[in-house]
Amino acid sequence: MTTKLLEQLTSGTHLDAESAQALMAALLDESTPEPVIAGVLAALRTKGESGEELLGITRALLEAARPLTGIPAGAVDTCGTGGDGAGTFNISTAAALL
Repeated sequence: MTTKLLEQLTSGTHLDAESAQALMAALLDESTPEPVIAGVLAALRTKGESGEELLGITRALLEAARPLTGIPAGAVDTCGTGGDGAGTFNISTAAALL
């Protein structure tokens, strides 16, 4: 299945959400060879990700996510992704040090 979906992506065909979800689930499987993962990611980037594909990928990632345990109540995550292009100061590092 992964090979067929990769062929669709390399031909420029957008996947529906269900196919994209199945593809991402396969990529998350540890038995999937790294060259296949690289090929899928390169094909998506080259073709451009569709909204349906992003929806399916998000669903697969949420399905694979596991809750974190052992984190104290009231803990705060100060990490930002950066790259907002607004030229603002990222205070998350300074806040983490306090």
